[in-house]
Amino acid sequence: MSSPAEFYHSLPPITKAYGTACLLFTAAYQLGVFDLVHIALIYKLVFSHFQVWRLFTNFFFLGKFSINFAIRLLMIARYGVQLEKGPFERRTADFLWMMIFGALSMLVLSAIPIFWTPFLGTSLVFMLLYVWSREFPNAQINIYGLVTLKAFYLPWAMLALDVIFGSPLMPDLMGIIAGHLYYFLTVLHPLATGKTFLKTPNLVRKLVARYRIGAPAPTSNRTEADRNAPNSTNTAFRGRSYRLSD
Repeated sequence: MSSPAEFYHSLPPITKAYGTACLLFTAAYQLGVFDLVHIALIYKLVFSHFQVWRLFTNFFFLGKFSINFAIRLLMIARYGVQLEKGPFERRTADFLWMMIFGALSMLVLSAIPIFWTPFLGTSLVFMLLYVWSREFPNAQINIYGLVTLKAFYLPWAMLALDVIFGSPLMPDLMGIIAGHLYYFLTVLHPLATGKTFLKTPNLVRKLVARYRIGAPAPTSNRTEADRNAPNSTNTAFRGRSYRLSD
């Protein structure tokens, strides 16, 4: 059995960095280093006082130390790691772009009053959960030892549990919306039309390559049609075959 340090060092880079940042932000808040109002997403202060850091810092707060915080952190450690080590293996730039695209989508959604929430960390976690559920739709998930269901339905089950336990609906729902938008643009729409509108920007690829983040992407001579061909199993839900390594 590996030690906690060995487990931590075995985590893929993007998931490890995000999970660590969330833990450090919450620890700093609990120690009184800053007040939540200083990192919350408040658009009036972003545009009138140029406090642009709020567009970033709000994603790193998952709530005070609590059971809910632990569950969110475990979701990052499980679903983020399985995505980055599975469908996104050796595709660190694509995984990073997925999170950036999701964050940008949530910032746009949160500008609508009905969706606004001061912290979007939970939304980003739910986006990871949703994309994971589409990549591994037939995995069997046991929820608190009470019910077993397919992973495809897990985001909705977790949203329902959050509502039952008194958590707000909109952060979870925004994450699901952003996750579906990303999956639609990168998997469902290309499969249906053969055209890809959302691609990882070269700037992100250069950034990952410049700092040698993660393993280098494999070279391949496969055609676009080969990459977009559906997998022979679970084709009802699964996307591009090269994204599935389980």
